Amino acid sequence: MESYEVLKDLAIILLFAKFFGIVARKCKAPQVVGQILAGLIVGPCLLNWIGHTEFITLLAEIGVIILMFEVGLESDLKELIKTGPIAFLIACAGVFVPLVFGALLYMAFYGIAPWGSENFYRAVFIGTIMTATSVSITVASLQELGKIKTKVGTTIVSAAIIDDVIGIIVLTFVIGFKSPDSNPGMVVLKTVAFFVVAIVGGFVVYKIFAGLDKRYPHTRRIPIVSLAFCFALSYIAEKYFGIADITGAYIAGVVLCSLSDNEYIERKIDVSSYMFFGPIFFTSIGLKTSFDAMNGKLFAFCICFVIVALGAKIIGCGLISKLCRYNVSDSLKIGVGMMTRGEVALIVAQKGLAAGLLTADYFTAVILLILVSSIATPILLKLLYSKENTKEAAA
Repeated sequence: MESYEVLKDLAIILLFAKFFGIVARKCKAPQVVGQILAGLIVGPCLLNWIGHTEFITLLAEIGVIILMFEVGLESDLKELIKTGPIAFLIACAGVFVPLVFGALLYMAFYGIAPWGSENFYRAVFIGTIMTATSVSITVASLQELGKIKTKVGTTIVSAAIIDDVIGIIVLTFVIGFKSPDSNPGMVVLKTVAFFVVAIVGGFVVYKIFAGLDKRYPHTRRIPIVSLAFCFALSYIAEKYFGIADITGAYIAGVVLCSLSDNEYIERKIDVSSYMFFGPIFFTSIGLKTSFDAMNGKLFAFCICFVIVALGAKIIGCGLISKLCRYNVSDSLKIGVGMMTRGEVALIVAQKGLAAGLLTADYFTAVILLILVSSIATPILLKLLYSKENTKEAAA
């Protein structure tokens, strides 16, 4: 392919991603849903204007690293530290139950997989995709209902943050264990070593950035150096510890999330992510999605995948909430609030594809899950709170 052909591809991707992103937003759905649909339309699934080239793959990889860096920057470290044991327990259940249910679902369709086999890791990875929580839609719904600052609202937000941290750690272990020459003890050792180095080194880096931030507040050099730190830690994580580069990017964001200029850094980083790298990443999901292997069995799996993924969050988070002395109504709200999936699920799926744990066919199930959860969660929360308000009015 001629080098200038990529310019045509980029023009099509950016225009279609923006258009369908706006359409999705008008339909009260996340913009990423529209961007994925754009990839499905211009890619091999429909118009076949663009193929998934190596160049697009590289840009998408940069995009996913920047996205995870932003997720880390958006974290509230103080809130993470202060979060009580209840939110932590809910988050653990929100990871463990979907992980187990997802693995069992895969084995129900494709056979029981012996420990350590290729199918075993595929089954565990299907469960890993289900662990991710995207709380942005839930937050918007709770804000609209005026319930964001309630005990239930605070619990959902805190648990969702911890949920993503645990999910990324699980992803790190799964990819590490899948490697043919991996030693389970070495995988654990390297993972622990990385987080120790990240914590100790992160403290030093934070102090350096705090000094720079104080001396050069609101200057572009701070976001530029921050992005360099993100790429460096991503490289170190993958190269020297065998850990997913997105884990390094996320940790880099968490290290810098408490800077006084945190919001300024995030705004500057978001410009390149929102305008260029983000749309390319999400559109590339659509470009890679294939319906060639779609048959009755895969279609049934996709439907069951969505049902199990939604139900597992409600069951896991809801039951733990009830055990932690929330009433039935509030426990159900917490479970429903935790069932949304978004960009983190896509990022996990992308890493699985790169590691050979997933084929492009299964992106259909992930996209369907994001669509259904994005639509269903706001509706169910509104119904639950409307029912509660009706009871209060009657009382």
